[in-house]
Amino acid sequence: MSGVYLTRTNQKLNFTRIHLDALKVAQESTGWSKHALIESYNESVLFHMVSAYSSLLREIAEQYSFDADRITKLSQLIEQMELQGLEAPEIAELQQLHGNDESWLHKLLAAYKACWRAEEHKESSSRAESVSEIHVMQINPDHAEDDDIVREYQLWFGEFKALIERMRSGMQEW
Repeated sequence: MSGVYLTRTNQKLNFTRIHLDALKVAQESTGWSKHALIESYNESVLFHMVSAYSSLLREIAEQYSFDADRITKLSQLIEQMELQGLEAPEIAELQQLHGNDESWLHKLLAAYKACWRAEEHKESSSRAESVSEIHVMQINPDHAEDDDIVREYQLWFGEFKALIERMRSGMQEW
């Protein structure tokens, strides 16, 4: 096992941290491009966190000696586990997070998906939507939720790092 995806996951987590820091600086900016910077960093934080998640899936696949390059989503990893007759606590935890509309991972993936949609007006939020998802969907947001979004991103980032540490610890025992 080469550990290439472990390195990639760490790299993407570092990029997330860098862009979170830049997002905070952009919020303090008084320049003419403040809102464009905020929007840009909002999306880049989501991009790097989702990229880290994708790399984590491949890291798990690599740990179980699967062809990691063929894994792009959780369902594919589950399929490989089932084909090999394996069960893994990492997969069970990820499935639980995916299935829970209130989990940080579910909200992160929904907010990232929202980056690909454009809406002209703010829709009423449902409980499953995060502040980030609502914000990203806007073309001309009023930036009233900027502080809440940063706190939400920081929460997700902390939860994600803790998840990775737990999973890596468990996989080392395996």
